[in-house]
Amino acid sequence: MKALLLMVQTEIQESLRARWFFTYLFIFGGAVLLLFTLRITESQVMGFTGLGRLLLTYIQLAVAILPIFVLITMVRTVVGDKENNVMEYLLSLPIPLAAYYWGKLLGRFVVIFIPVTLTMFAAALWGALKGFDVPWALLGYYSLLLGTLSWCYMGFGILISTMVRRLEVGLGLGFLVWLVSLFFIDIILIGVLIRQHVGENTVVMLALLNPLQDFRLAAIMLFDPEMSVLGPTALVIQDKLGVKGFMVFAQAYPMLLGWLLSLVGYKIFKSGDLI
Repeated sequence: MKALLLMVQTEIQESLRARWFFTYLFIFGGAVLLLFTLRITESQVMGFTGLGRLLLTYIQLAVAILPIFVLITMVRTVVGDKENNVMEYLLSLPIPLAAYYWGKLLGRFVVIFIPVTLTMFAAALWGALKGFDVPWALLGYYSLLLGTLSWCYMGFGILISTMVRRLEVGLGLGFLVWLVSLFFIDIILIGVLIRQHVGENTVVMLALLNPLQDFRLAAIMLFDPEMSVLGPTALVIQDKLGVKGFMVFAQAYPMLLGWLLSLVGYKIFKSGDLI
């Protein structure tokens, strides 16, 4: 446990010194600042206005940006240490492989999750000072959604990092995972439904296997429980899972998937060539 905590602390310190962290912080912090500057809280779209309008836009922004940032940074962990000969140095120290692997994962999770969540809560506090009603319950659930989404794609990233031998290949695979997740949100599934006459239950089931889709649907459902923007698709989801059932599913599935991918990555890391 002491070695694990030491690796977590080391990973956090290294990440805070990295340029990617400041870019990551600037993008999400700058996005919220830009949304306030553009007075998006004073606009109204489909009944959403005030701070709720800003949060909905922020979540939609996270759908596109957060997974690619998580994948790029996580892919660099194991294979990056191998290429930079850091792994050879660490193996000379009395640090168990489990402490190294899970310390890297947990430390990077802290660095990824805290800034994006604190930015959202900072926006809520600023909105409260401006006189807006703050939906604290929604903020709490959104924080959990951001955490599970981050953990899920961290699982993808560290699995890729343990499988490849070169960083360039890992980055390419990470980018491919991100593209597939984005494309399977709506575009490809709608095309399959129209061209192949696939049943709506099958299409919805395939859609729910995409953690990015689950994150997006859960965010929409918080503001619009009927999910009217989805049309007939919403009826299938409500009949099969219901609102509360889908809220639980949107939390549990990405978290379990992230753990599964991380465990597979650890097995590959432990049994493979460490140098």
